[in-house]
Amino acid sequence: MPQARHLLLASAAVTGGLVLAAPATVAAAPADAPPTIVVENGMTQPVFSFADAIEERVYVETPLDTNHDGRRDRVAIDISRPRETATAGFKVPVIFEHSPYRKNVWGDVPYHSVLVDELPQNGPGRSGARSTGAGVQSAEAKANLPGSLDDYYVPRGYAVVLGQSVGTADSDGCSTSGDAAETLGTKAVIDWLNGRARGWDASGAPVTAGWTTGAVGMTGGSYNGTLPNQVATTGVEGLKTIIPVAAISSWYDYYRANGLVVAPGTYQGEDLDVLAKFTAGQARSEGDCADEMAAITGRQDRVTGDYSRFWAERDYLDARKVKASVFVVHGLNDWNVKTEHFAGWWDQLSKWHVPRKIWLHQGGHSNPSSAPVTLPNGQTWTYKQTENRWFDYWLWGVRNGVMSEPTAVVQRENAAYTTYRNWPDPGARDVAVRLAAPGSLTTGKTRGHTQQSFVDEGRTVHPDVLVANPDVPSPNRLAYTSPVLTGDVRISGRPEMRLRLAIDNKPGANLTAYLVDYGPPGSTAAPFVVTRGWMDPQNRRSADRSEPVRTGKLYDYRWTMQPKDYVFQAGHRIGVVVFSTDQEYTLLPLGGTRLRVATSDSEVRIPVVGGRSALGF
Repeated sequence: MPQARHLLLASAAVTGGLVLAAPATVAAAPADAPPTIVVENGMTQPVFSFADAIEERVYVETPLDTNHDGRRDRVAIDISRPRETATAGFKVPVIFEHSPYRKNVWGDVPYHSVLVDELPQNGPGRSGARSTGAGVQSAEAKANLPGSLDDYYVPRGYAVVLGQSVGTADSDGCSTSGDAAETLGTKAVIDWLNGRARGWDASGAPVTAGWTTGAVGMTGGSYNGTLPNQVATTGVEGLKTIIPVAAISSWYDYYRANGLVVAPGTYQGEDLDVLAKFTAGQARSEGDCADEMAAITGRQDRVTGDYSRFWAERDYLDARKVKASVFVVHGLNDWNVKTEHFAGWWDQLSKWHVPRKIWLHQGGHSNPSSAPVTLPNGQTWTYKQTENRWFDYWLWGVRNGVMSEPTAVVQRENAAYTTYRNWPDPGARDVAVRLAAPGSLTTGKTRGHTQQSFVDEGRTVHPDVLVANPDVPSPNRLAYTSPVLTGDVRISGRPEMRLRLAIDNKPGANLTAYLVDYGPPGSTAAPFVVTRGWMDPQNRRSADRSEPVRTGKLYDYRWTMQPKDYVFQAGHRIGVVVFSTDQEYTLLPLGGTRLRVATSDSEVRIPVVGGRSALGF
């Protein structure tokens, strides 16, 4: 998954359920009155002294022994809370961010080579795993301490807890990256906050959390946002809400795609074992935890790319036990933690009727911008204010109406935010857009049985070259464009590629498709890649089972591209580019693989708001 450098975001609030009833506004209290929060305009105000806050370190016992030393692992947590929680019996809810990136990461852990003579899934006897070049890369460490949670929320009447994942930093054990052990190590902190687990200070004295109401909200970005997703699926009591920002919902979808080994954006060669070693640090990875690291390397399977029990243990796409409310936040242009992570999780939350809200912005692997959104009632809020109000509602019980506001907030291409009833847009309908030779898209019928071929040279030809100049034939890809659009066309959801295709001279290949926004013919404007998708032809029936491909035989392949909400402007064209090896994401075999597409039996299904009539062709 991501490394600390590309996984770590500035912290974003994540919290849980209703605890205490509080009036929408609290007047200033007399000097001798017990402490209380102050709420104005539906938000808690910074009335508690941050300078006087109590800070403490606690070591929480987990039910784990990940390093097999015969003792239960303890995870380190750091706490900041208002002074009044000690002097006046004032109990507060907790905003909790857990992280594997606090300290001692392995900054130059070796990456896997992605240069292969043949794709490893092409079978035994081939040179699939042999590198033809120096493939070792290094990850640069970045500062990973979230700097603002305590500054912002302690003065507003919250405690903030910053935890260190099991097997990382000052916690015991071995890093296991995403499995049940990491989940239970995180859950133990919530149990301790609710009196169900033991904790000690640095001197070994027992410590309890009598200063909290027990209401916990989790927060964080990237890996730090993934941990809330993990723990929420356990249904742990006390976790009232989470706000996962740019968070993973399935580690298979992070490092694989429909049977292909696929990298997180710009981190070619990274895999789960690289991440585990990075977070554990070099001393642990090569010392007490060497066996655990070797097991991850063996079980992750960079040969077949198949979904397996190993990946199922790191899959959180089941919300049936989720009791916490969820505020999903994600960048529509995030190619690190790709958009399927928020969409797949959102589908599950919807299926199980979990209280939820979604905020999609135009950024990449980042927090939302500070641009305000205007609600239908005329009120205007920034993302940070909405985060604050969400915590206040679910942790302090402030009746601020946040749950009666539109479910979906989406930042449009011009940076302005707008609201929608839900996501994907309920008005979206899948429209079948057919590939028509030599290079056009149509919603009408196609005639004949035209086939078009191309040769994979993705190791040496960059995707930018393959996407450019769609009206000019290329031997290394197929490009198709729609007529010039007569009106704006919005898509909302998952485009799906359906190809009838043969691999003429190899037993396997990478399959890649891009959905692209092009200007009209002759335009000098640079094309924009709207979304991407990848597939292993050997996994045409299922991600968990590879099946041989007969050379020269046409098969039907279907795979979804990454979910998107995007507006193609009038005067532009919708484009589809089909090629094989994607230099930025897939393994890079030697060139020369020849692929053949039966265009009359191939199409892309696009989720168009308003359906075919809105598409205009």
